[in-house]
Amino acid sequence: MNALVDISKIISNSNKVGITYHVSPDGDAVGSALALLNGLKHLNKNGVKKMAKKEVKGIVKLVVPAKQANPAPPIGPALGAAGVNIAEFCKQFNDKTADKEPGMPIPCIITVYTDRSFEFIMKLPPVSYYIKKALKLKIGSHKPGREFVGTITKAQIEEIAKNKMPDLNCSTIESAMNIV
Repeated sequence: MNALVDISKIISNSNKVGITYHVSPDGDAVGSALALLNGLKHLNKNGVKKMAKKEVKGIVKLVVPAKQANPAPPIGPALGAAGVNIAEFCKQFNDKTADKEPGMPIPCIITVYTDRSFEFIMKLPPVSYYIKKALKLKIGSHKPGREFVGTITKAQIEEIAKNKMPDLNCSTIESAMNIV
């Protein structure tokens, strides 16, 4: 059977259809949801209701050192402009990173709602952090591509790829290693 035909029959025979996407959606997720919404309107499936709990005011992306969030720049100005309670974010972030190495760079995606509340997700540190850690470096090269500061082994690359895999857009360790 054709899956698209089956889905079309289910939608045609339904009175109510829900549309959802993942947390912190990207353009593809939002675009697909809007396309489905327009398709449903074309099928005269009216009565579309907003299902989101809260209206999103904006999204702030920051890289914050583990256990070291404070109201100083860049956190304070970025969150203050979005209307977020900066002290509350710093407290929650520092609590969530209590088990991490101090200073580890943690990329955060902070969703800010119109009622001034927020939620955030934390990603894994950037690959550069893992490479510097594997090579026991404090800083990278001052002249990337021209000045080399170390040599990384295939085993180290594989270990970094395994650590970073949840944040990478790939399904095999080999493709993750190519990204690293």
